[in-house]
Amino acid sequence: MLRRAMLLSGLIALPLLLALTGSASAQDEQPASPDPATETDAEAESPEAPKAVNVTEVAMDAEIDQRLREILRSTEWFRDEAVSVENGVVFLTGTTSDEKYRKWAGDLATRTEDVVAVVNRIKVTEPPILDFSPALAVTRDMGRTVIRSLPLLALSLALLILTWFAARAAKRIGDVTILRRVDTALLREVARKAIAIPVFLLGMFLILRVTGLSQLAMTVVGGTGLFGLVIGIAFRDIAENFLASILLSMQNPFRYGDLIEVSGHTGYVQRVNTRGTLLMTPDGNHVQIPNSDIFKGTIINYTSNPNRRFSFQIGIGYDAPATKAQDTAMEVLREHPAILNDPEPQVLVEQLASSTINLTIYAWVDANQHSLLKVKSSVMRLVLKAFDQAGFPMPDDQREIVFPSGVPVQMLEHQPERRPSGAGTPGSRDGAAQDSAVQARTMATEEEEVTNSAEGDFSSEAEDLREQARKSRDPDGEETDLLESANSATSVRS
Repeated sequence: MLRRAMLLSGLIALPLLLALTGSASAQDEQPASPDPATETDAEAESPEAPKAVNVTEVAMDAEIDQRLREILRSTEWFRDEAVSVENGVVFLTGTTSDEKYRKWAGDLATRTEDVVAVVNRIKVTEPPILDFSPALAVTRDMGRTVIRSLPLLALSLALLILTWFAARAAKRIGDVTILRRVDTALLREVARKAIAIPVFLLGMFLILRVTGLSQLAMTVVGGTGLFGLVIGIAFRDIAENFLASILLSMQNPFRYGDLIEVSGHTGYVQRVNTRGTLLMTPDGNHVQIPNSDIFKGTIINYTSNPNRRFSFQIGIGYDAPATKAQDTAMEVLREHPAILNDPEPQVLVEQLASSTINLTIYAWVDANQHSLLKVKSSVMRLVLKAFDQAGFPMPDDQREIVFPSGVPVQMLEHQPERRPSGAGTPGSRDGAAQDSAVQARTMATEEEEVTNSAEGDFSSEAEDLREQARKSRDPDGEETDLLESANSATSVRS
């Protein structure tokens, strides 16, 4: 009966007490309004208070005080926490580091049995400007994660090594089984990669599965498609050159050692790999051309037909017999050891110029055996010598100068006779020296051979360039030459 009377008096006095204390402590009870975004996040992450906290059937103020104090102390979320209860009204004081803890304490007190009202005076402390505790916390979490992941990393490394050995074993098994009859090095290499890549992908899937990243990898690759788009753009040229190398290997427009001209470059083929074709120019330089450019461009193969034709032009005067000049040039071509008789050489009248009859000489050479440049130089020199001995004049271009007013000429009555410089009487010393010089030049001309020390022999430069290629640094390292068969690659390189 006494307890009910006290409760009734408390209920009657409660409105008056709230009216007296409400205006005085309004600012102390309610802190500054936080940012809406922060408040939303805090409410979303704040712990949920129990719906009811039972103390006894009719809890006394001291019991409510003691119960709430113990709960707040056990959470360790508050500092200088204090709880006071007067007639069922709970007063909470102290400090906390987060708004969600303050709200949680108020909800806890509200849901406690026999609590009539709650005055929450817990203040949220402002964090310091230079607070490294979040960074330290994240660092500690990362350290724990790395330590916990060490066994998974070790297992992933072991799986990666096993995957590499499994891919190499798959290549060797393919070499001794289904690839035994494949002679083309390019097709053989493509087939070996087609066997090894699935094994490697399976190993990578197992590694991602163990590390827990398989779902993420499948989402990136299959879900968004962005990874595939980036890879496609980045490896477009690589894929194009790879496909071009396959087509070049199947069509075989040139072979190792052929002299070709492509994309404005002329050189001997040294190697064809999955990226490009390596040429050795006649100057001894390495030129690597992408296979896509070679496949889409114009290829001139000078070695596919060993017989190559060269031509040059020479002019004689109009007073010289053209037919005799043609016969003289043909005689030089027939007697030359490097000129082929089949196809037959030709000497044609090409042009009737202003002061000369221009003859064009065509001749064929076996380019695999002889150098085209050296043979052409020798033939030009011998034809010039033959025309000189036959007395064919080879004048320069003539121009006619017209003087409309005439040319004044003054005649001298007494002009001393002048002897040409260096000339003498037949018996004089100067005349004898001149005759000896002319005779020496005539003998040297007669003894001139088909080749000389300046031109050297007529051997082709291809072997010299191959020797230079063997001595030079290989720009592609040890990569396989796709022009050579799998069985003959070693013998050609040695």
